Amino acid sequence: MTRPDTAGRTDGPWAAGRRGPAILGVGTANPEDSYSQADLLDMYAIEDHRIRSVFLNSAIDRRFLTVPPPGADGRPRPETQGELLAKHKARGTELGARALQSCLKRIDAAVSDIDYLVCVSSTGLLTPGFSALLIRELGIPTSCSRLDIVGMGCNAGLNALNATTGWATANPGRLALMVCVEVCSAAYVFDGTMRTSVVNSLFGDGAAAVAVAHGTERPGPQVLKYASRIVPDAVDAMRYDWDDEQGKFSFFLDRDVPYVVGAHAEEVIGDLLSETGVRRSEIAHWLIHSGGKKVIDSVGVNLGLTGYDVRHTTSVLRDFGNLSSGSFLFSYERLLEEGVVRPGDYGVLMTMGPGSTLETALVRY
Repeated sequence: MTRPDTAGRTDGPWAAGRRGPAILGVGTANPEDSYSQADLLDMYAIEDHRIRSVFLNSAIDRRFLTVPPPGADGRPRPETQGELLAKHKARGTELGARALQSCLKRIDAAVSDIDYLVCVSSTGLLTPGFSALLIRELGIPTSCSRLDIVGMGCNAGLNALNATTGWATANPGRLALMVCVEVCSAAYVFDGTMRTSVVNSLFGDGAAAVAVAHGTERPGPQVLKYASRIVPDAVDAMRYDWDDEQGKFSFFLDRDVPYVVGAHAEEVIGDLLSETGVRRSEIAHWLIHSGGKKVIDSVGVNLGLTGYDVRHTTSVLRDFGNLSSGSFLFSYERLLEEGVVRPGDYGVLMTMGPGSTLETALVRY
């Protein structure tokens, strides 16, 4: 598809009809290498039974990771903060490009069609951000508007989707792309403590992209509404900050995070459905962030969800681990591949992360 001259236009090649902002397609990418939890315990020669229990009882079978080569002791060599940041940049650009290209292929579009690019990441710091790097890497038009969302954590995919659909609504018929790039192995600290072991047992590497346009009749769920809830009292429960002893940035997850998130899930869903005329019983599809087994269980109990309702959330956790901001898009991809969605179905997207924060979106297929 050839990119038209859109200067001065109020519509574009993606416009047709009067539909609101819609998700047109999705694409995902992971590193080449995946590891079972037992593989990782063996690689790092972890014998502490408490840490082994955390890994082996995580409801995770495999994760895609970028593991450093072995050192003199046979274990993966410790990486400096500089090496971790370099990995974040190099692998993130590669994964983001692959996810973006996969998404474009699914909707029969080209990089020349992209008018707006939003990039999300919480696993490293770099300036310029992934949006500039991907524009250079893929040859996206240099006139492309862009936004980088950095450091918001696992909830950030829906924060970014909100910005993406907002831009699409203001620019009918023009194509917007959002890509979540999370190289979680670039944020690992291995010091043998339970604090770092909880994180190291959970997260995996991956990227996910979605295409969005407003006013198109192309297939894809229409985004109807967003709702957020932040719990300031739990602002320190999830954080990524500097570890003086290790000389690196390090994740921290409080043991009570699942219960904090679950306790506020019903409130934010109430806000989301308020004044829409949609009842909770009418929600056919629940796509919830794969934050961990206890998080999924807590949200499920508080919302009265069944194992079937969260089947894609749990299967993504099982096969990839927690992919941070892009996890819910891996679940969305699995829902599409399943082929059970019917026109008119309602769905809820939910992500959770630092703040503590819950983000939601109501969509209609």
